[in-house]
This record gives sequence, structure tokens and C-alpha cells, in this order.
Amino acid sequence: MKKKFLLFDVDHTLLDFSASEKTALKKCFDAFSIPLDEEILSWYLDHNQKLWSLYENGSIPRDEIFKSRFSHTFDHFGIKADGASMEKVYRQALSEGIDLIAYALEVIRRLYQSHTLYIVTNGLASTQEKRLKNSGLAPYFKASFVSETMGVQKPMIEYFNHCFACIPQFQKEEALIIGDSLSSDIQGGNRAGIDSCWFNPKGIKNETPYQPTYEIQSLTELLPLLDVL
Repeated sequence: MKKKFLLFDVDHTLLDFSASEKTALKKCFDAFSIPLDEEILSWYLDHNQKLWSLYENGSIPRDEIFKSRFSHTFDHFGIKADGASMEKVYRQALSEGIDLIAYALEVIRRLYQSHTLYIVTNGLASTQEKRLKNSGLAPYFKASFVSETMGVQKPMIEYFNHCFACIPQFQKEEALIIGDSLSSDIQGGNRAGIDSCWFNPKGIKNETPYQPTYEIQSLTELLPLLDVL
């Protein structure tokens, strides 16, 4: 497959967000002297994912996620704590999370030699910038397109139109988006008219209407897919 422009998602694609998230949550709850058991953790993770899904489809503004995810969790379990304060501590702890997906750095270094790489993410700009830098990934990317600074998010077509306009000599047929999210990355690629590669390490069955052009379970599969020997 001949491609020139590779658009990479960050969380769950290059960086192991789940590992960093759980570490950050443990630090925060410890700092507030609140026991973090499996029931609270599971409820928070599920609720947080629902909020992000609402943001992706345009139902709520991004800030609503950060204003409510901890306060809703505390209210649900009858915990007396300040959600806004927890959010502030959590963001700092999360920005320190640089757990890499297996082979991410090695694969990115190889692709950098033959392709032009970009970041496409709905995460917080300051958090993503710090994590990419400290993980060693940042030098290999021409630019990062972050929804927070763009005012529009994946999978909105406006998000991708802005990205395309900022990439010199961009051609849709030469582009590939790589990400783990069917609703964000793959749907976004479908809407934008570019090929997509679904990173699906757990082999989850796709029961959505969003169809990737390619599917991989390891980032190393990108190399032969992109004719990188």
C-alpha cells in the first residue's frame, strides 16, 4: 500500500492510556484519602467513556466531561469530596503517564524514515504534548492536531478538513488514519474520505456501521502493510 501521510491517534494506539489512567486515578484517590475499590473504578471508567462518546457525537461540550466525571462518581457513591479539585490533581497525574503500546516507538521510528507523520487526538493539548514529549514520540511527528485547540473534534468532518488544510501538498488518496476507536478514528476516516486502519489488539468484533479499510492487532503489522521493509 502506497501512502505518504499517516495520521495517528494517541490514546490506546501509541500510548497505553488504560495503564496511565489507572495509575493516575490511584494517585488521586490516595491523595484525597478515598479508597479506590473495583466497584468505584469500574463505574468511573464506564461513565467517563459515556461522556467522551457524547462529546464525540456533539451532544455535550468537552468541558462538561471535566466538570462532571468525578462529581458524578462521588455523588453516585455518596462520597464527600470536591470533584473539581480531584480533576485538577488527576490531569497533572495523567500528564505524567507515558506507558507505550507495545512496539510503538520502534514502529514510529521506522515509519518516520519513509512517511510524514501527524497526531490526531481529542485529548487535552497540554496533557498530550507532555506525554508525547516524555515518551520519546514527539520528534517524529510534523504536527499535532488537538481538538481542544481546534474547537472541533474527531469524527467531525470539520476536524479533518482543518487537518487536511494544514498539511502541505495533502492528497486524500495518500493518507491513512490509524486508531483504536471505531466511533472516532474509523468513522472520522469514513466521513473524511480517507483510508483507515483499525488498531484492534484484543480482536474485538466490529458491530458498528463504521468499516475500516484495514485492521491490525499489532503495530508491527503496519510495516508490511505500508511496504516498509
